[in-house]
Order: sequence, then structure tokens, then C-alpha cells
Amino acid sequence: MTTKEMVCVSCPIGCAITVELDDNNEVVSVKGNTCPRGDKYARQECTHPERMLTSTVKVEGGSLPVVPVKSASPIPKEMLFDAMKEVNKVTLKAPVEIGDIVIENILGTGVNIIATNDVV
Repeated sequence: MTTKEMVCVSCPIGCAITVELDDNNEVVSVKGNTCPRGDKYARQECTHPERMLTSTVKVEGGSLPVVPVKSASPIPKEMLFDAMKEVNKVTLKAPVEIGDIVIENILGTGVNIIATNDVV
């Protein structure tokens, strides 16, 4: 049996959560959360952590040298560094509009990297 301590980030309360895992890293219990979101967060964080990716991409011929980008939804945490390698390879040509797909289906995750601002 393994115990993990974490702080829930699902809401502003920031509950101190204790998660017990069995020998197969399966969640046995979650304690300390004050709402159902804390339970869900703890289980996902222990079994399949995901994060939003935010960065910038170079833009040629635009009013700004870069455009901010983000993943349309979270991607597996262990893929963040490889995803950033792919993002860093991209250079766009102006104009770029909010919502433009910068990278489709990054690393086969089914998640698109999208522009979060306009660059004219």
C-alpha cells in the first residue's frame, strides 16, 4: 500500500488530500476532499495525470513575433516535453486568428494546439 499527499486544485479551497494506492497503483481511497471534484481530481492525478499545454509559436511577417497557443484540452503529463518539441518546430505566417489550429492531433493524442490571439 502506498500513500500520496496532494493539494486539490479543482477549486479555490485547496483541500489537502490523501490517496491510498494498492500495489498495482489502483486507488483504494481518497480522503480530505470536501467536494466530489476533489475525489475525481485525486483519482485522475494518481492514475493518469493530464495538463494543459500553453506556449508561443513564432510568426513571420506579423505585427508581433510570436502568437500564444494552447492545447484545446489537456494532454497526458508525460507527453508535455515531446509536445513542446513539436510546438517549437512551428513557424506561422501572418495573419493568425484566434482559434486557428496550429498543430492538429499533436502526437496522436486527438488534441489540437490552437492560437489564442490574433496576429496581423
